[in-house]
Amino acid sequence: MQHDVIVIGGSFAGLAAATYLARARRDVAVIDADEPRNRFAAASHGFLGHDGSAPHTILATARAQLAAYPSASLTQGRVAEARRNGDGFAVTLADGSERTAHKLILAFGIRDRLPSIDGLAERWGHSVIHCPYCHGYEFADRPLGILYSSPLSFHHAPLIAEWGPVTLFLNGAPMPDAEGAAELAAHRIALEPAPVAALAGPGKSLSHVALADGRQIAIEALYVAPEMEFGSPLAHQLGCALEQTPMGQVIRTDAMKLTSVPGVYAAGDVARMPHSVSWAVADGVTAGTAAHRALVFG
Repeated sequence: MQHDVIVIGGSFAGLAAATYLARARRDVAVIDADEPRNRFAAASHGFLGHDGSAPHTILATARAQLAAYPSASLTQGRVAEARRNGDGFAVTLADGSERTAHKLILAFGIRDRLPSIDGLAERWGHSVIHCPYCHGYEFADRPLGILYSSPLSFHHAPLIAEWGPVTLFLNGAPMPDAEGAAELAAHRIALEPAPVAALAGPGKSLSHVALADGRQIAIEALYVAPEMEFGSPLAHQLGCALEQTPMGQVIRTDAMKLTSVPGVYAAGDVARMPHSVSWAVADGVTAGTAAHRALVFG
């Protein structure tokens, strides 16, 4: 089946790209594995007009609106392979079916590799969070924690302190140097050097961090900066250039979201740092309109 554009990934970036292509009356196919990164969160915050809405509700509305365009199609499935096919591209789905297109937009998202600490994974997106702009307001003025992940945590901590009193859990990592310690003290950030054994609290809420030495520190939200990995191997298969960030790799793109492979665009969390729903939507719009112009002008 031939399309003008295939969008791989049907979350915020992918649906935004596809909507703009559909409004340009181009044949656009969205293939989505239905694993959005923020599926663990009960609410999405900071997205204009949808502050506090459930991510799955926003996406369901977006899919329904896209489906109303006659030139757009949505398929639930996983793309197993993508390759150059003449002047365009071919993708093979996990069920063996094949689609072809003149252009590709990679918006398959990322997966978070969470630290292996008892009680952490089940609270991810609820009381274990990563973005203060997305979730910090709801925990303002409560006792907060940050789990050390790299030296960048020392720079991250003063930002989190804008929302409440902070304990930085070094989890066995070295103490900061004198200058770093003074900077943290200036922001009234407590340092806890002991390894973290577990998180505890009722349900998905958090009441305290249990340390390996038996002590307990009361907190109600823990900020974690997990390493990330691509949700698909397609960027590697296509030969897209990558960039290393402190949290993991992203696909390198230009200002129009074009990758190093002509005809292949990338949008959303796979192609940027930092991340948010708003940025993902904006990147999707950029990729979708850029792909359309490339179809028109060659």
